[in-house]
Amino acid sequence: MIALVAFVIIIAMFAMSMGILDLFFAKKRANRARVGKRLTALNQNVSTGEQVNIERTRSLSDVDWLNRALKQQSWSQRLDNILEQAQVRVNVSTLVLTSLVGATTALFITQAMTENFFIRLIPTAIFFYAPFFWVRRRKAKRMHKFNAQLADALDLIARALKAGHAFSQGMRMVADEFEDPIGPEFSKTLDEINFGISVGQALLNLTQRVDCTDLKFFVVSVNIQRETGGNLSEIVGNIARLVRERFRFAGKVQVLAAEGKLTAYILLSLPFAIGFAITAINPDYMSEMHTTEAGRNLITGALILMGCGAAVLKKLITIRV
Repeated sequence: MIALVAFVIIIAMFAMSMGILDLFFAKKRANRARVGKRLTALNQNVSTGEQVNIERTRSLSDVDWLNRALKQQSWSQRLDNILEQAQVRVNVSTLVLTSLVGATTALFITQAMTENFFIRLIPTAIFFYAPFFWVRRRKAKRMHKFNAQLADALDLIARALKAGHAFSQGMRMVADEFEDPIGPEFSKTLDEINFGISVGQALLNLTQRVDCTDLKFFVVSVNIQRETGGNLSEIVGNIARLVRERFRFAGKVQVLAAEGKLTAYILLSLPFAIGFAITAINPDYMSEMHTTEAGRNLITGALILMGCGAAVLKKLITIRV
């Protein structure tokens, strides 16, 4: 049995590694071929009979038919937006494939180890949601860092406006002086403006790439000022002070809610920890929970109640500022 499980693990890990490497290098080869084709056409000044699209587009899959199919789905567009906000250099199909391969591998391994459905379900669900959870955590960290930089960036723009510089020049200072994520994001906005997109639309595109409520305040205020007039430097300075106070208050709330979060984590993990401990100490005593109908019903009811409790705890410890 141990040899069979080890063999399944090795084969599954090898297949997953080869699939991910193949997708990665296929994307690089496709990008190089596309760039080479454009450069050749430009250098030779040859008309290809079709318009050259210089707009920055994101592909949801390296396979054409799958890319077209995914673009018609709303969930794939939302997932692609999250990937862009998290700055994860994989497309939607690669992320979904990684999730499915991990879940399938966990299912085969647990199926070789036990016949209990619930024991097989837990690691399968964990491996399926792990890539999505990692992407969301990466996005949350990046957005938190962006929010921490935003007040200083707006102060720099306000000082540049007071010194007589144009609004775009103030954004250029932010793009040059600040590190990721706010520097590169402002640089993308300036590139869009240089390519002919209006300032208002470029700022709206920035709010789509960055999930930050305070940034939306800034963009809406700038767009209104461009239509109605007013002292832009004073407006940006006031928004900078507002953003700084909101960020400071959110930090205080997070510290006060830390105890509640720790309590929630302990309450949710305690039943699983006790169950695994009893199984390790006395397997026969715990086997009644998954070998009998009454035990399986108890496990099902406990999981449902724990899910309801987790939802209530999440509501209690989540405070929106």
